[in-house]
Amino acid sequence: MSRDSLKIIEELKLKQGDTWRVLKIMSEFVQGFDELVRVGPAVTFFGSARTKEDNKYYRLAYETAYVLGKLGYAIITGGGPGIMEAANRGAYDSGTLSVGLNIEIPREQHPNRYQNLSLKFDYFFVRKVMLLKYSLAYVIFPGGFGTFDELFEALTLIQTGKSHKFPLILFGSEYWKDLLDYMKRIMVRFGTIDEEDLNLMKVVDEPGQVVEIVYERSKEKYRYLEEYYGEETSFMEKLRRILKRHEAGAYR
Repeated sequence: MSRDSLKIIEELKLKQGDTWRVLKIMSEFVQGFDELVRVGPAVTFFGSARTKEDNKYYRLAYETAYVLGKLGYAIITGGGPGIMEAANRGAYDSGTLSVGLNIEIPREQHPNRYQNLSLKFDYFFVRKVMLLKYSLAYVIFPGGFGTFDELFEALTLIQTGKSHKFPLILFGSEYWKDLLDYMKRIMVRFGTIDEEDLNLMKVVDEPGQVVEIVYERSKEKYRYLEEYYGEETSFMEKLRRILKRHEAGAYR
């Protein structure tokens, strides 16, 4: 076979590979949309996969997810161990929908057993869309590069107007204070962000603070949807029931 013929065959293989990759990406989006479209209202939790069960942030993630679950929010995580397990576990024990969006990576990631809806993704960017699209708020516990990646992507989407503004709740002031100080002292001073961009994040240390922030966001969301649709949708009905439970003190 000539060199030119071999070159053509190799080019066809490469092109075919890209085509199949696009189709696989599309299939992951379709699966995610189909499975998650009826999940909301939901809150997404992020945090380190390395956090152990005896760590205080594991307990606080569990408690926060449990309280939100009792109010009726679904809980979404990346499906792995650590903080993700704690949040799924709290959701599972509260009786709400506990969603894990799992991904294959070489280290740390294995699905925790507290998921009653579990999806698997090969592509991080597809998984990110799913973690964001169906969530009213992000609760971000201490974590590593993956956690920071999710935080800064959400900040970028809100800052650039590519996403509606929604709560980015940083849990654990002792962990986040130096990062926020760096943003204020260095990034604002150098003009790479505006000082008001810091207001896109809220720092908390107690589950009750998370509940109140999510509650305020839920009220805003309900009013917005009421004006937009003019009549109550199934999502709005769920949200209204959650708001009534909160107002009745059901989470206390």
